Amino acid sequence: MTNKELANIMYPDVSKTIEDYEKMYPKRNLDDKAVVTRFAPSPTGFVHMGSLLAAFVSRKATKDTNGVFYLRIEDTDGKRSVENGIEGIISDLKAFDIKIDEGALSETEEIGEYGPYIQSKRIEIYHTFAKWLVENDYAYPCFCSEEELEEIRTLQEAQKQRIGYYGKYAKYRFVSNEEKAKKIQNGEKFVLRLKSTGDFNKRIVINDLVRGRIEYPENDIDHVLIKSDGVPVYHFAHVVDDHLMHTTHISRGEEWLPSTPLHIELFNKFGFEVPKFCHLGLLMKIDDEGVRRKLSKRKDPEAAVSYYHEKGIPVEAVSLYLMTIANSNFEGWMDANFGKSIDEFKFDYAKMSKSGSLFDVNKLLNISKNYISRLKASDVYDATLNWALDFDKEFYDLLVKYKDYSIAILNIEREQKKPRKDFESYSSIKSYIWYMYDELFTNLNYEWQNITDKDEIKKILNIYLNKYDINDDKDTWFNKMKEVCDELGYASDMKKYKENPNDYKGNVADISNVLRVALTTKAMTPDLYEIMKLLGKEKMEKRFNMV
Repeated sequence: MTNKELANIMYPDVSKTIEDYEKMYPKRNLDDKAVVTRFAPSPTGFVHMGSLLAAFVSRKATKDTNGVFYLRIEDTDGKRSVENGIEGIISDLKAFDIKIDEGALSETEEIGEYGPYIQSKRIEIYHTFAKWLVENDYAYPCFCSEEELEEIRTLQEAQKQRIGYYGKYAKYRFVSNEEKAKKIQNGEKFVLRLKSTGDFNKRIVINDLVRGRIEYPENDIDHVLIKSDGVPVYHFAHVVDDHLMHTTHISRGEEWLPSTPLHIELFNKFGFEVPKFCHLGLLMKIDDEGVRRKLSKRKDPEAAVSYYHEKGIPVEAVSLYLMTIANSNFEGWMDANFGKSIDEFKFDYAKMSKSGSLFDVNKLLNISKNYISRLKASDVYDATLNWALDFDKEFYDLLVKYKDYSIAILNIEREQKKPRKDFESYSSIKSYIWYMYDELFTNLNYEWQNITDKDEIKKILNIYLNKYDINDDKDTWFNKMKEVCDELGYASDMKKYKENPNDYKGNVADISNVLRVALTTKAMTPDLYEIMKLLGKEKMEKRFNMV
């Protein structure tokens, strides 16, 4: 029996040829330097930061070269897929402003001419390519049971041999086509295995764009390509898809490096051009014991992208941080090109870390602080309002009720050469400005400093209130504070105080502190002059009376 006859028995429903699909998915009309790459997750749970980094890098590479970035859903492992997994992936990409040029928009919608972009909808395509492999003696059906495979493993372990289905251990590689056909016709289940022609004692060179030249032994394992249910494994499906979708760069995690010789063998078997490989390093973390380890979906809340929504960390700040991870020279570029868009920076695979990058939440929050400090107060207000709608109903209601007042609060020390950098996230803003809202000004814990005597504090507050005028400019306002000093025996001149501190009860900073704490409970706040102007004299008096 010929291989072609066996292939017809194995895949009787296949009516198209590889050439038919080549015509259906013609070469893209792009510049030779254009990058075509994909984000190809499995719908197995939330998108984690490692996946987000891969998507971000792929999107940046295509944008820099006027290429194509597409989303392909690799859902061939049905056991691991979760409900609404596809929608979750699409939602997370949108939330971080990672736009696709092609791909799945939902389980039923997509954009682009190279779909379907969900692998479970491409089974007919995979079977066509599988049939071609059988016809050309590059693959064969294998009927091994789990028990038989375990026997092979046990024998290999006993003989201290490499574990795997290869060479003399590849039992069904040597069975005649007639016997294979008979088993299929009798209804026996089979998997499709690669008939590898690799030699483990020879080396294959991988010129990885991130890691440079890497050598691995050639693949000689007869790997499963299609499972007994007719669904392909990743190794086979992605080779077919990346060829038909004309992928130029395969960006993926470093865990796929050992499988790359197999993938190259498959590309070569079909006579396809092998895309460029870009194996990205793992995201690492230093744990509480000082040990460097992989960022864990199970252990580390910051591994989940939902963490950044809940914290209210701006998407733009996350993008800036991811770019610092992606390219070692970005941080210097960012400092030298203050205010420029990230789109103006040219990404380079060669400048990615080969050993994995340390994920530093504190550094991210510092970038976030700088980013938020440069926004207009109205933009901070809008973003905080959106965050509070989902995560803090009480704060949301206050922001809605006092819109203009809230924007004015957020604008304190903002429109100046060096804006204040208090807010690391939208979720942190309430903790910095809560005292500006009467509804939140309860259960107070005053942070008095040098002056703690209640009678003295009351005296300072009463004298100052009689002097305060909301229409005063800043110099007049401060001079009135000095007047209180002179009346009560505090130094209004800091130079004189430093020269003879024992001549005074304290200084103008102590008076300022009493006023600040009485109005806010805090010893450290933004500009007190602006705070007083926003609160107004009536609220000031009310708060002074609460002390």
